[in-house]
Amino acid sequence: MQLFLNATSPYARVARIAALEKGFGDTLALTWVDPWADDPALLAVNPIGRVPVLVTEAGTPLTESLLIARHLDTLGAGPTLFPTAGSAAVLSLAGVGYGLMEAAFHTVIARKQGGPEADGTTLGRRRARAIDRSLHALDLDRLAPTPSQGGGGTLTIGLLVTAVALDYVAFRLPEIAWPATHPALAAWHESVIGRDSFRRTRFA
Repeated sequence: MQLFLNATSPYARVARIAALEKGFGDTLALTWVDPWADDPALLAVNPIGRVPVLVTEAGTPLTESLLIARHLDTLGAGPTLFPTAGSAAVLSLAGVGYGLMEAAFHTVIARKQGGPEADGTTLGRRRARAIDRSLHALDLDRLAPTPSQGGGGTLTIGLLVTAVALDYVAFRLPEIAWPATHPALAAWHESVIGRDSFRRTRFA
């Protein structure tokens, strides 16, 4: 299988972590691309021009990180990322984490295209409120079960997406300084990013 990705996409990181957690670390070919450059190889497998894209062994391209994670989960080894028990809670958490990721990502893109003034637009202010509310909601969530530092414990798609989203906010929007204002959430986050799959996929 082949995964198209880049080093700063939170969506690509979700897919890559899922691949590592499901045992595809040594068999998945990584193709690094710049989605903004209309790379012909990327456009050939995804006309939208977004990462990640997983090309299956049969040559079928799969797009969107959660769909890719679901597919890998059905093929790989180890504990499922989509457990049947408590599935609604897992998916609910994934939704909040994904929403945080979306708001942060589009804030970054808006700043690149429109400069700092983008934050003051109606959409910019709406994204900022969404980030603040998401952080507050996650702080109220107990986020259990918590994978232990260094790689143990059970990781679900909800925990995975949430941890990547928090990492992305810290990476791209450090002025939000969420670890200082949400110390319990920061402690939980530290317990997850010690996993090997997170260490190997750090934003760069």
